[in-house]
Amino acid sequence: MGTSSAGTRGHDPALAPGSGQSTGPTGSNPPTRAAAFTVWYLRAVAFLNFLGAVWVSFGQDIRRHNAQDYFTPYLLTAGFTSGAIALFLAITMRRRKRAAWILNLVLCGLFFAALALSMVWPDIHRHAQNWVSLALTTLFLAALLIGRREFRAKGDRTNPWHAALTAAVGLVLAALIGTALVTVTNSEHGAGFGDSFGYALMRLISLVPNDSAFMTISTPGWVDVIINVMSTLLFLLVLFVAFRSPRGQTLLSPEDEARLRVLLDKFGDRDSLGYFALRRDKSVIWSPSGKSAVAYRVLGGVSLASGDPIGDPEAWPGAIDAWLDEATAHAWVPAVMGASEEAGTVYARHGLDALELGDEAIVETDDFTLDGRAMRTVRQAYNRVKRSGCTVRIRRHADIPADELDALLEQADDWRDGGTERGFSMALGRLGDPADGQCVMVECADGEGQPRALLSFVPWGRGGLSLDLMRRDRGADNGLIEFMVIELIQRAQEVGVEQISLNFAMFRSVFERGSRLGAGPVLRLWHSLLTFFSRWWQIESLYRANAKFRPIWEPRYVLFGKSGELPRIGIAAARAEGFLGVPRLPSPLRRRAR
Repeated sequence: MGTSSAGTRGHDPALAPGSGQSTGPTGSNPPTRAAAFTVWYLRAVAFLNFLGAVWVSFGQDIRRHNAQDYFTPYLLTAGFTSGAIALFLAITMRRRKRAAWILNLVLCGLFFAALALSMVWPDIHRHAQNWVSLALTTLFLAALLIGRREFRAKGDRTNPWHAALTAAVGLVLAALIGTALVTVTNSEHGAGFGDSFGYALMRLISLVPNDSAFMTISTPGWVDVIINVMSTLLFLLVLFVAFRSPRGQTLLSPEDEARLRVLLDKFGDRDSLGYFALRRDKSVIWSPSGKSAVAYRVLGGVSLASGDPIGDPEAWPGAIDAWLDEATAHAWVPAVMGASEEAGTVYARHGLDALELGDEAIVETDDFTLDGRAMRTVRQAYNRVKRSGCTVRIRRHADIPADELDALLEQADDWRDGGTERGFSMALGRLGDPADGQCVMVECADGEGQPRALLSFVPWGRGGLSLDLMRRDRGADNGLIEFMVIELIQRAQEVGVEQISLNFAMFRSVFERGSRLGAGPVLRLWHSLLTFFSRWWQIESLYRANAKFRPIWEPRYVLFGKSGELPRIGIAAARAEGFLGVPRLPSPLRRRAR
């Protein structure tokens, strides 16, 4: 496993394909450098603010030089809250969000004007520190103006309304909680509800609260700390809602689905995952010629594509350019899950790096055999299940009567492990839809004719199938799934199939090479970690289950812009696959997909 040498640079929003910017051989120009300077300035300020919060003497020095006749540069004030704000602004500016640029321009412009006017007074301009602060603030403001065209990422139009609603509701709730704490812990007498509420509200909204107006209130220090923490969290939540990236555009429409099916009929043999582009929770973006498309889903500000682009490979660059340009326009992080080596090479030419994610197991039906010593265990398990009287039925979905299909859907739902339907890049997310009549259903019944398991495969071009759904009765034989797969392979001619794509084995090469004699210490450590985590996630077991069939292993890759974005991409992928749930905002603050 390693980073592909084909991808030599990360995808930077300022260097997006089709952006019309000529960056020269160094990939940099004055607006780009100016934009980068604003980001690094905010990062440095955030670091100093955090340092001043934990290093008491340093923090006192900063505060002493930011009082009376002294000014510090823009946003430089010791404290966790100011550090969090500066860091948040640095992140949003790094993503080239226009709203963040506007906010910095207004705040810095006002601060610059106040500082510049104050320099008229002798008590102010006689301090060298103030001139340094003015120079740094001027430099930051100039960088904002020079790099203004770099900040093109659009925000959601509903963000201001949602941010205002969040601030209003959050402020009332935090004030009520603070009022309750003040009322319970107040050691003085004579304070009413209005006094307690006013004290809590003052603590929430004031940077330098004045307690002299509340002589009837005396609370422990930890109460003030809790109220200040709520104030900070509320402010950060408002900033998050105000600057969050927009969701994906219109999900897969009937017209888009019809066009994708035409491309799959013509080019579907190229990628075993192509049919999964028809998931209806995905969006699709087309090349200018309409001969290729990229299917993706936006989660947590990540534009997550899956598999290879659909359609004519010669038109792939146009679709990839359109997808990257859209990601840049909305400050989305572009990423691809499960791309083949051919598609990975094309993506790498567009500025994405590649990391081997695992391997897809493909069985050629004509070459498969149960003979030989290597297949002895599989052969014995197959014969054992067969002797128990189990039978397998193979049909296209379109050939299954409606009442039987309804019964199969009910059984599949009953046999599902957990309440969440998992899968994204290698799952269709639906079963029994009339539009999917060419999918293949493999049903297994025991010796008494009772249904025990089912498999569903989606078409892979004209002569292949790709595993979509796998369900079995929890009380059924453990070897039932292998028995069904072997039956499908041996009877592939019944449905005109020459190759079958089975499960994806993540990190297959680690499991295969990590247990061999002579494996290095890093590989052995990586193998041990994956084996440990396999207790909770089916990592090693999927590899072992696939390896039984002695398949052809086809590598699959994850494509990304920068290595620092991998944790965020991993979280988005886990959410898409159904392995990770995240808390949701209250319904009035949620954005609805169009």
